[in-house]
Amino acid sequence: MPLHGLNHYTIRPADLERTKDFYVNVLGLEIGYRPPLGFEGYWLYCDGEPTVHLIGPRERDAHIPRNVGPTGLLDHIAFSCTGLAEMKARLAAQGVEHEERVIPRDRQTQLFLFDPDGVAVELNYPPSETV
Repeated sequence: MPLHGLNHYTIRPADLERTKDFYVNVLGLEIGYRPPLGFEGYWLYCDGEPTVHLIGPRERDAHIPRNVGPTGLLDHIAFSCTGLAEMKARLAAQGVEHEERVIPRDRQTQLFLFDPDGVAVELNYPPSETV
């Protein structure tokens, strides 16, 4: 059975609220239903799907070191997107630095930025939105 797409990914951020604010205020994800799991956290939704899970401190994780690398074991997260002009305006308005690339083969535009913990985020826009 082949993989069909991203379901969700989970981050143990250094600052739960700051990271939640980044994904909600900068990227536009929405806080949604999260079962009562017995520890702090958020489920952030993308187009009705719980895509990003943020978890706060848990006793069972106290022994796991946070300094595996600058972004832990996670390199980057990629999203398929629409609304390139709106996102570029949002990033500019919030002072979020980013790099923009256009893929020569298909003219897809990619924006690369970092969340508050240094996790790279890749936003992919269709060729029809490339200027």
